[in-house]
Amino acid sequence: MVVLAVLAGGGLWFWSTQDGGATNASQPAVGAAVDRRIPVRLATVAPQRFETVLESLGTAQANESVTITASVTANVSEIAFRDGDEVEAGQVLVRLASAEEFAEQREAEVSLAEQRRELNRIRGLAADGIVPRQQVEQQRSRVEEAEARLAAVEARLSDRVIRAPFSGVLGLRRVSTGSLVSPGTAVAELDDISVIKVDFTVSERYLGAVRRGQAIEARSIAFRDRVYHGEVTAISTRIDVATRTLTVRAEIDNADRELRPGMLLTTRLPLDAAERLAVPEGALVATADQHFVFVIDDDGVAHRREIRIGRRMPGVVEVLDGLSEGDRVVEEGTLRVRQGSDVRVLGEAAA
Repeated sequence: MVVLAVLAGGGLWFWSTQDGGATNASQPAVGAAVDRRIPVRLATVAPQRFETVLESLGTAQANESVTITASVTANVSEIAFRDGDEVEAGQVLVRLASAEEFAEQREAEVSLAEQRRELNRIRGLAADGIVPRQQVEQQRSRVEEAEARLAAVEARLSDRVIRAPFSGVLGLRRVSTGSLVSPGTAVAELDDISVIKVDFTVSERYLGAVRRGQAIEARSIAFRDRVYHGEVTAISTRIDVATRTLTVRAEIDNADRELRPGMLLTTRLPLDAAERLAVPEGALVATADQHFVFVIDDDGVAHRREIRIGRRMPGVVEVLDGLSEGDRVVEEGTLRVRQGSDVRVLGEAAA
């Protein structure tokens, strides 16, 4: 019995020493310092470019556009263009049958020449005193009448030649040689697409911010990787009473002829661009309609400061008042920080 008691006592002592050793090893050594500072990441307040961007949809239009038509009734005798040709202003596109007009022109030219010869003869006689001066004036009137008849014939003749009113690109041909055309008959479309106009709408609240000369950007679904740059050239004088929007027109250089009239364009109009102080969105602490940040001083102490914010961009907020450039604010860890908290900086970056 004595032996059993001794063995039991020895085992109990052995296990108690093992547990005690494990427990002591897991606890910090007596007198070791514990860092109770709150770990945070900081951001340095720095200027950043802010702008209000108005996005809208617009339709591309040619700089100049017209449907070329005939002005008289006649048969087409010659077509001097092909579909899609680039033409210059004044270039002949279509000639209409004009044999009768050419004959009338020749007759008018002969009559005019005859009247001019007669005028010269009468002037000689009047100089010699053979005929009165009144007869010279009468003959001069006949010459002017002949000139007017010739001008009228030439005008009718020019109506039978259809020319390009401005430089541009022709569309599809609508007539053929021998076709009978009349006033209003479409011959082809002509578009000047060296410059593309795009009309888009903006809310009336931005009426005071939109100005001529402002830069815009445009994109097309047909050319997803291209950004087209232009500028505002005109602003509508009226506001749509139904939508409370106004129409803005911009022009985009289209020297490569990629954009075509009728295309849908997505436009971006930046307004009020300015360099402003910025803080990360994660640094804001909102209470009702107030906004606060925690500013860290050189001693690593947090100070709660109210700020006034403005515009927002992805990830950052414009600071209108309450901070200075170079201030360090808590970006991560704001939920644990309080006024006067000591913090431990894990990292720091510019806003």
